[in-house]
Amino acid sequence: MKIKVLLNPYSNRWNARARWPEADAALKAAGVDFDLSVSERADHLVDLAADAVKQGFTTIVVAGGDGSIGEVVNGLARSWDGKKKFPATLGIIPLGSANDFAFAIGLPLNLNEAAKIIAAGKTKPVDLGKCNERFFLNNSGLCLEPYVTTKHERIHWIKGIARYLVAAVWAIMDKPEWRGDLKWDGGEFSGLLSLASIGNGRRTGGFFMTPHADPFDGKLTLAFGYRATRLGLFSALPRAFKEGEGSYIEMDGMREVHCTRLTIHLDKPSPAHTDGELFDNWLTDLNYEILPGAVPVLSG
Repeated sequence: MKIKVLLNPYSNRWNARARWPEADAALKAAGVDFDLSVSERADHLVDLAADAVKQGFTTIVVAGGDGSIGEVVNGLARSWDGKKKFPATLGIIPLGSANDFAFAIGLPLNLNEAAKIIAAGKTKPVDLGKCNERFFLNNSGLCLEPYVTTKHERIHWIKGIARYLVAAVWAIMDKPEWRGDLKWDGGEFSGLLSLASIGNGRRTGGFFMTPHADPFDGKLTLAFGYRATRLGLFSALPRAFKEGEGSYIEMDGMREVHCTRLTIHLDKPSPAHTDGELFDNWLTDLNYEILPGAVPVLSG
């Protein structure tokens, strides 16, 4: 049966548009029969995904990055009540700058290999996160992490992972902080926060913000903490590239816990994101839950 491919040409600063001929050739070489729709504006992928379900497509492939995947998942979920099976199987052609979700579930970044996985049709059930009324597959965050994203969106002269690194340095120099109340199944915390990252996958923007997250374990992973000085934050930055021994979560003031539900209340609004896409408004209250194995994803 023909599948629907949704292309976000803007992914990786228009690099996805430049690489589409390569992706198109890879899909055709793998024998994938597909119909293409191209995003033309912000959040257009949400509408395109919802329309694809209405048109009867049962497999939707995202050609883009993590933000594109997040938009498509939210579009697919428009017709989903959370009780029946998810409306469509999800496939991925990784054309983003970081491709963190593809990394999390072990998908190849080589487009020919990615196309072969789509052609094979084998799926794995992946957990789905929810923050307030938005869904995410890889990661959500508040405080410093999305504050970095607000800087990242203003940088146009650097591409790839380097852009995330420059944005992180810029954000740390501002040293934003909040006081928060966090409650999860089995624990709670009240105090100062520099960051709070909620992961289904281990990595976001190239940083291992929740290095022990597992998108197949039925749990969210919460990493949070406070560093009192800019030097303390800068010393944590290189350790956020480590997912094993020496990770930033081993530093004083940092914690990592696993949970199925989480509520966060902040003393003042913070930017927040799901899969790298910022909420329209800064928030003080966020409610999280995990929906185990909700989304069938084409995987090797």
